[in-house]
Formats: sequence, C-alpha cells, structure tokens
Amino acid sequence: MIQTRGSGILLHITSLPSAYGIGDFGPSAYRFVEALERARQHYWQILPLNPTRIEYAHSPYSSPSAFAANTLLISPEMLVREGFLRKSDLEPAPDFPEERVAYEAAAWYRERVFSLAYERFRYSGPERGYETFCDTSGWWLDDHALFVALKDHFRGQAWSRWPEEVRARQPEALDEMRRLLADKVRKEKFLQYLAARQWSALRRYCTDRGILVIGDIPIYVAYDSVDVWANPGIFKLDEDRRPTVVAGVPPDMFSKTGQLWGNPVYDWPTLRERGYDWWMSRIARSGELYDLFRIDHFRAFADYYEVPAGDTTAEHGTWIDGPGAEFFEALARRFPCFAIVAEDLGANTPAVQELLDRFGFPGMKILLFAFGEEIARSAHIPHNYVPNLICYTGTHDNNTARGWFEEEASEEDRQRFFAYAGREVAADEIHRELILLAMRSVARACIVPMQDLLGLGAASRMNYPSTTTGNWEWRMTPEEFAGAPFEWLRGMTELSGRG
Repeated sequence: MIQTRGSGILLHITSLPSAYGIGDFGPSAYRFVEALERARQHYWQILPLNPTRIEYAHSPYSSPSAFAANTLLISPEMLVREGFLRKSDLEPAPDFPEERVAYEAAAWYRERVFSLAYERFRYSGPERGYETFCDTSGWWLDDHALFVALKDHFRGQAWSRWPEEVRARQPEALDEMRRLLADKVRKEKFLQYLAARQWSALRRYCTDRGILVIGDIPIYVAYDSVDVWANPGIFKLDEDRRPTVVAGVPPDMFSKTGQLWGNPVYDWPTLRERGYDWWMSRIARSGELYDLFRIDHFRAFADYYEVPAGDTTAEHGTWIDGPGAEFFEALARRFPCFAIVAEDLGANTPAVQELLDRFGFPGMKILLFAFGEEIARSAHIPHNYVPNLICYTGTHDNNTARGWFEEEASEEDRQRFFAYAGREVAADEIHRELILLAMRSVARACIVPMQDLLGLGAASRMNYPSTTTGNWEWRMTPEEFAGAPFEWLRGMTELSGRG
C-alpha cells in the first residue's frame, strides 16, 4: 500500500541523453536524479532492466533473462572514472544520433570498449568486488553466463535447436561446455558485475536524495531464454520441451482475433508443489534492483488466457485459474515488506480486485482513458479514484498526451475534456492540464512520462503495442533535458501537497 502522497517521472534508462548511442547509468542519469530532487519528486519509474535482443525489436518485455541486467546500459564514461578504461579507449566513437536509440551501433561500439576493459581485467588479477558478486549472484548468474556463451557458440540459434545433450542440460555436456567456453562465460559475468556495480551506485544516489525507483516485471518470459532452458519443469512444455500452450488475450473491441503473445505458460500446480521457488527468486532479485515494482499483466495471477501452441490467432484459447491469493500469501511469508504495484488495466475482474483489496496492492489509472462516452463512471476519471493507486497521464504503451489530443481523441473526447477541465485548452497546453488533473487527484502517487512533462507529440511515443518496428527508441535530447520545466513541476508538486 502506498502511504505517502508523492509524484514522479516515468523515463527509461535508454531514453536518457548520452554520447554513446543509448541512455545508460552514466552522468546524465545522475543529473536526472538531481533534477528530480530539485523538483521535489519522490519516484523515478523505469522499464525492465533485463537484456534485450534484436529479434524481439529490443523490447525490454521480451528478454533472454528475467534476472540479468542489460549490459548496453553500462556507461563507458563511468568505466573510465572507475579505472576499467582510459579516456583514450573511448575514441573513436561513432556519430550517434541524439534523439533515437541506435541499438546496433551502440552494441557494436560497446563490444569494442568492453573487450578492452575485460582484457585489462583478465591480466590485472582478481578483484574482490567481482569475486563477491559472482559468489552472491551465482544462483542466477552461472546459468545466465553459460546461456549467453552457448548462444554465441551456436551462432544465435534458439536453445531448442542446440544439440540434445546441451538442450537437455546433461551434466557431463554442460561441464564440457563450461570448460570450452570458460573465457566467454567469465566475460559475461564481468559485464554483469559492471552493470550491477553501476546500477547499485546510481540507486544509492537516488536513495540519498529521497528518490524511490519503481521497476517493472513482465509476468511472462520468452521461450528462448535461460529461464525456460534452465527451468523447463515449471512451464507447460511437452516431452520435447516445446510449449503445449502459449500466452495471449482473447478477441475484443481492439482486436478481432485477439493477441497471440507466444510466451510459454507457467505450470502453476508444479510451482505450488515447489513452494513457488522460481517466483520467490524472481521477487528477491527485483528487491535487489528496485524499491517497488510493477507487475505487468497482473490479471494472470487471478486467471490467464492460454492458446494451443501452433494456433495462428488467439481466437480459440481458454481461461485458466491462476494461483490467486495462495501465491501472495506465500510471498508475504517470505517477504513481509514486498512492494508491488499491480498493472490492472483492461478488464479488471472481481477476482483481480479482490487480490488488490486483500493485499493492499495499488492499481493504475490512466487519464488518457478517462474521456470517453462513459466519463462519469470511468474508473480512470479522477472523481472515481481511491487514494491507494497510481495515476498516470499515460504509460509507455500510450501515445503522448499531446499526441493523443492531436491524433486519437475524437471531437467529443476533446469537448468532454474541456468540460472536465473547466476551459478550452490548446494542443500545446494539453499536457500541463493533464498533469494538473493527476497532481490534484486523491491518488497518493502520480507518475508523468517525461514526454508529457516536455509536451512532446506522437513522434516521441515509446511503444506502439502489437507492432515490431520503431519502438523503444525515443530519447530525450540534451537540449530538451536542459529546457525541461522542472521548476514548474516543483511548484505544482508543492501546490498539490506532493512535495
């Protein structure tokens, strides 16, 4: 339950300014935390920190590991400050664009400078911090590093296409591969150590300035991941370790054939027998990374939709009961003070609401959803809020506030918005009016995407759901950062009792 009235900004790490193609844990992140502190903000919300892949369009919600960090977020500048690189090692650097993430160019560049850092590390002798990290993180790090090395060794093939003895994790075969790939395994562990070291330092900087980090957990994992390869028994797989059913959502007013996500589905009865061990580890890892964390598609804990593997649409799936309250009771026994935010958007069923009420989890409300025909009864309109929730102008899956007003809102939506706001508002003012509605609401927390604070249009949207190109690329330019209205935000924060 959220106890303190406050506000914050949604900005993923990749969207920060940086000289090296992608936002990272470097100097701009520290300046952003300082800006949040000056504006009297309490929260910095980010997207999942897990590794991304080109075959999944670098979506942070489709990762090869639910536990590892994205090494693209390691800051080359901080590696110089930490003594792992010399400043001259950073040259030459490509002419990266400022306004978009250049994933492939950033990865290519980092591979070069990371290799230099690793070679120096190899010949400088053991470092206590690295050894401690490997010891304390071995429960997820060992499998992850081996998986990364095997993916490279087998030229990027999915684990389901590896030789049977490796695919089935036969001990002798894995021992042989560990010997063969020892250097690649150690390099990945080193990179994970660097990422952990830099993120931990940034987290401490946030904590010292009263900023809580809200993380994000996608409920499902990718099939081609270390999570499924190392834990096939907790998913609904056949004897060849291929999914029998996959996740999705049924047809609705937005999609005539539903959404076929394709993720493997958890075998919850097996997880129950095992004391939900994998999920306990996942929550423990999230507690290491974040102060509180949103669980995406929270509904699946109440009931989830599974579709027969091989179907080309989600039309013929089935609703199955999820683990429900028993799962969260087990979590509460293990973690008495875990802090979860429930992504309860879409069809909020009585079973979902019962979980939120019983365990005190805050849900989410989105102002961009509030101005339709049923405005008076909308769950997203401020007069229907309860205190224990987070109000957003929009999320990473929505258009920006200005983009919504200019491209998506009907004339009737606009008129309802004007009537609710008490005045007509120009397109270049819409974002501030929505921020004020969020700030003045009874919701104890309100979060504003950075694009909305800046008043940016649809071209700055982060993600278009159900599309695979052009997503996750928006970046705040140095000029936008310098001109951001943090002083205005501070004033509104104090005026609404959130400072």
